Amino acid sequence: MVPFREIVLKVHSRCDLACDHCYIYEHADQSWRTRPKTISDQAISWTALRLAEHATKHALPSVSVILHGGEPLLAGPARLRRVCEELTTALAPVTALDLRIHTNGLQLSPRHLDLFDEFGVKVGISLDGDRTANDRHRRFADGRSSHPLVLKAIGLLHQERYRHLDLGLLCTIDVANDPVAVYDALVALEPPRVDFLLPHATWEEPPPRPDGSPTAYAEWILAVFDRWNDGGRPVPVRLFESVLSTLNGGPSLTESLGLAPTDLVVVETDGTLEQVDSLKSAYEGAAATGFDVYHHSLDDVAAHPGVRARQLGLAGVGETCRRCPVVRSCGGGLYTHRYRADSEFDNPSVYCADLEALVRGIEHRTAAATAAPAVTEPGALVAEQHELTRVLLAELHSALDGRGGERWTAAWELAAAVERTSDGLDEVLAHPYTRTWLLDCLDALREGRAGAAALAGELSRYVAAAAVRGGVDLPVPVAPRGGVLYLPTLGELRLDAPGGAEVRATGEGFSVRTAQGAELRVERLAEEGAGWRPVRRGPGGVALDDLDPYRDRFGAPATGRLTRAAATDWSGRLEGAWALLRDAVPEQAGEAAACLTTLTPLTGAEPAVGRHGYGALGLPVRGDERELAGALLRGFRRAKLRALLDVADLYALDGAWSHPSPWREEPVPVSALLAEAFERVGLPFDLASGCAAEGDIPSGHSDRAERALDLLESAAELTVSGKLLVAGVREELYRSRNRSAVPVRG
Repeated sequence: MVPFREIVLKVHSRCDLACDHCYIYEHADQSWRTRPKTISDQAISWTALRLAEHATKHALPSVSVILHGGEPLLAGPARLRRVCEELTTALAPVTALDLRIHTNGLQLSPRHLDLFDEFGVKVGISLDGDRTANDRHRRFADGRSSHPLVLKAIGLLHQERYRHLDLGLLCTIDVANDPVAVYDALVALEPPRVDFLLPHATWEEPPPRPDGSPTAYAEWILAVFDRWNDGGRPVPVRLFESVLSTLNGGPSLTESLGLAPTDLVVVETDGTLEQVDSLKSAYEGAAATGFDVYHHSLDDVAAHPGVRARQLGLAGVGETCRRCPVVRSCGGGLYTHRYRADSEFDNPSVYCADLEALVRGIEHRTAAATAAPAVTEPGALVAEQHELTRVLLAELHSALDGRGGERWTAAWELAAAVERTSDGLDEVLAHPYTRTWLLDCLDALREGRAGAAALAGELSRYVAAAAVRGGVDLPVPVAPRGGVLYLPTLGELRLDAPGGAEVRATGEGFSVRTAQGAELRVERLAEEGAGWRPVRRGPGGVALDDLDPYRDRFGAPATGRLTRAAATDWSGRLEGAWALLRDAVPEQAGEAAACLTTLTPLTGAEPAVGRHGYGALGLPVRGDERELAGALLRGFRRAKLRALLDVADLYALDGAWSHPSPWREEPVPVSALLAEAFERVGLPFDLASGCAAEGDIPSGHSDRAERALDLLESAAELTVSGKLLVAGVREELYRSRNRSAVPVRG
């Protein structure tokens, strides 16, 4: 059950306007006629009690109460004060109360606003645009314009002493109005927010379409979007922000779009508890639950089948909608707009074509600007990964909150000193296994493990390595483990002496002074000897790291220190593998060579990606050049996709849908399909036939990859960034088809 976090409280059931598009008075449900005009003291008290009871039971951090009508201001300041007092008294001890009122503004006065200021009631005003647009529907019963009085109310609300109460403007769309004129008129009033609302309609009473266009409402809204976007987005527009959010993997920001479950209930002036008010557009009694505040809890309402139907997310929309690629953004549209007499609400929205055109239109206009740069720019991915490591270091400093003691404080201050005078700290933080240490530290702190602060104290080793790399002449205290000092990215030095030590950069190497006063020197970092074992370098200067204590997190065992002969042999085979890749896939080979900084030998036969920073790859120590080439390329693509997922939302609601996979018998979630396609598409034919993952058949390699990309392009889960990634992968597939097979060497 989803608890209610928003209550619409009807404080008055009549209105001082005669809007011909009003869903309360002009649509199917006419129950307003039998209800009291003003909410009673008893209904107010019981509503406050039920809401406090609900908030307490579900430990709600806040609840929102929207004072509504009819026209709520007709209840008068005295009645509104009673409502505010009762709600505040009941809810203040148990949760935060967000009070709001939605009004046409005609009755708004300083007396009202002084009351709202006292209780923090935010004010939203309905206005349909300029005078021509507003007066098309929002008139008095005798036909008089309401526009001047609404502007007067907005002017009053915008006085300095009341401006903080302004919630913004609500505009109901009419495609007969000029969209740009409507938008300009609203923005000229400098509201804090604008909401554009589709007029309530169903398949039984479809919305007017003067020119017959099935996407007339989308075209109208997109004209407003273009004006808004081209003008620098001067005011938040909830409809646009919601679509942009869902396109990029975020939540919906409005009930009328997206798959978020409803958490709203309506209390009528007689204390009756009803479903969302817009259902009154469907048929008589559509919003009814049979419950009231006097005899029923809000949990009773939450269990009502009609409410539950709007809390099912994806499962609550029809089969047609579930198969639609834009359903994450549109959510099947407002529940009310799906109504048809013969099938009730098991239909697409009556605005279905509009919603699809709107989502696709906004995506088309904004994809290039909103997609994560890391998806298309390898340099941006590297930069964002480095920034992520820095963020984790800052997070660790904050999480320690003084628990690191003098050791951490000294290392932190020395890190700042090194950074001021060299690039050494950047180079060490860019090391993929630095990320692993940081994540281990944060996990230990979150889990309250003994030794977490000591683990964090290893920062001194990273600072010492940074000072040496940067040639910064300052002493860095360190704490060797078991008589061995490991300096990340550089190597390890056997001290054979207990206690702490002090590292200092010297020329092309460094010196270490032990606690006993002995001094050891490493004259050249790349040369092995006198207890010093450096991190070896392979083809292109990549580190062949078989020393780092955090390297063994690949899910496959890492080897120990390779002998010199074994390391030379492995390096030679890697050189041949890189040559194969440069011939077969030069673009990928170039990107991989630029991004892979650290290779660690593994005992297994498969490449592996661990919880390291971008640039690390575990590779089999065995295998010929061709096998290592395939492992390098597959491993790099796995590492790249993982790195992208660290910094970009490529999909949302993973697992909500299952997709057939060209490589498996069982359907898979979108994450698995994307991973399979991303890895396999990059493999040239001969490498795919020789060492691609299980299930690849050489003759079907390209066809299977293309089928996977077709499935991904129609997947509702993909964000703008995810779609851009898939488009790039398809280009890679086309390029690989046009290349000749990899030449056989040796």
